[in-house]
Amino acid sequence: QVQLVESGGGLVQAGGSLRLSCAASGRTFSSYVMGWFRQAPGKEREFVAAITWSGGSIHYADSVKGRFTISRDNAKNTVYLEMNSLKPEDTAVYYCAAKASQAIVVVSTPYNYWGQGTQVTVSS
Repeated sequence: QVQLVESGGGLVQAGGSLRLSCAASGRTFSSYVMGWFRQAPGKEREFVAAITWSGGSIHYADSVKGRFTISRDNAKNTVYLEMNSLKPEDTAVYYCAAKASQAIVVVSTPYNYWGQGTQVTVSS
């Protein structure tokens, strides 16, 4: 079992930055692919970014490429999402997720564990 707790969300003006953190506990964190997803009101949950256990493979959604950076610190059992140049359309609840196998996937179903989510609101 893996428990995930997100933090770092909040209200920011367009063009601003936020850094989300996801602290993991339970099974060996370093063996999991870690991902970030988001869900805006009335919309389906969508993939944002994911990173393999070594950090050697990273994938971003086109909508955030060049603005967001995912990273992980296996020693601290934590994954981060640095978000820059935020836009109002980035407003959503952001979820951290963990997947046991090592392939990055951009759909939510294969991810085994989920955090409770953290709200990010970007004002125009």
